[in-house]
Amino acid sequence: MRIDRAEAARIATLARLALPEAELDRVARQLSQVLEFARALDELDLAGAEPTVFAPAGEPLRADAPDGRTFAPGIATEGAPESEHGFFLVPPVVEHLEP
Repeated sequence: MRIDRAEAARIATLARLALPEAELDRVARQLSQVLEFARALDELDLAGAEPTVFAPAGEPLRADAPDGRTFAPGIATEGAPESEHGFFLVPPVVEHLEP
């Protein structure tokens, strides 16, 4: 599937991204490449492939143990545009929701 300039602008609007007009052709081209790659993956013949060849079934992918790398809330939110009491403040994802 080929993404054109207008579709790239529509996707950017839906994602609430402010893309300069000069970037739309590049973004459209990159999105088209991503979709082409996904289409190519869909064409792979995986009939004889095991679904979990890379990891044992039922086993975690990594040990769930702390490694000691942590940030204090003040340091983690230091560069955030908005934070409060050690938490990141973000705009609502769903707006105008009626129950």
